[in-house]
Amino acid sequence: MQKKRKLFIITGMSGAGKSQALKMFGDLGFYCVDNLPLALFQDFISYVTQHPELPDVALGIDIREGERLKELPSLLKKITKEDFTAKVIFLDASEECLIRRFSETKHKHPLHRKLVAAIEHEQDLLKPIKIASDKVIDTTDLKLGELKEKISALLELKKEGEMQISVVSFGFKNGIPKDTDIVMDVRFLPNPYYVKELKEKTGLDKDVQDYILSFPQSQDFADRFADLIKYLIPQYIKEGKSYLTIAIGCTGGKHRSVFMAHQLAETLRELGLSASEFHRDIELW
Repeated sequence: MQKKRKLFIITGMSGAGKSQALKMFGDLGFYCVDNLPLALFQDFISYVTQHPELPDVALGIDIREGERLKELPSLLKKITKEDFTAKVIFLDASEECLIRRFSETKHKHPLHRKLVAAIEHEQDLLKPIKIASDKVIDTTDLKLGELKEKISALLELKKEGEMQISVVSFGFKNGIPKDTDIVMDVRFLPNPYYVKELKEKTGLDKDVQDYILSFPQSQDFADRFADLIKYLIPQYIKEGKSYLTIAIGCTGGKHRSVFMAHQLAETLRELGLSASEFHRDIELW
């Protein structure tokens, strides 16, 4: 039986990083086409289906298609599921961020209106696609390396219906990550920052981990939280969710949240789940 290929539709707001995302898919071995006219969508899918030697596919489709974008959801429903696993990735960013990016690059918005009006109109046009997408990535505060890590995590799905879990540590003083599904605050745990010999280390260092675990509430919390996540995963899968991002925060994002995120990711991997970890603020101190 021929292996199903992946088909990713990369869409979203102009200025949110779609071109960079599509380039990353290309770097990862995908057959990429940017700005494919939707009028040619079904012909393109037929062509790819008839050429099994082609790799997985990533298509960039955005507001340049204008009103025809409304056809995208119905076109995706026509794709034969025996041939493809199709996912829609929507890149978004705050209005302030988009204005700043257009101002810095001096690029014109594809809708050729005054910038703020163009962004607001684009948000309205793309709202149905955003709601129906499989994954929304907010790039407002993301560096290119962080975006690539998120895309790489998406590609670790081994079969249709398998959930890809991302566990992120962060510091509340730097803000909560935007595209998260579950946020947990571990600032109630004893803080290694106030122990002189541990202050400059991180939650990935064994002596920091030993210090945190020397308090009974630490392992008790880790076990209870892991049990909650294990309970939630099949519930989310039943609702059709393929990606789950869990953010664990402490004050600075260097000690407690790092260790708890690392331990949760390890626990999930031991259960055979596809879980990656990312420590957003570990190098900021």
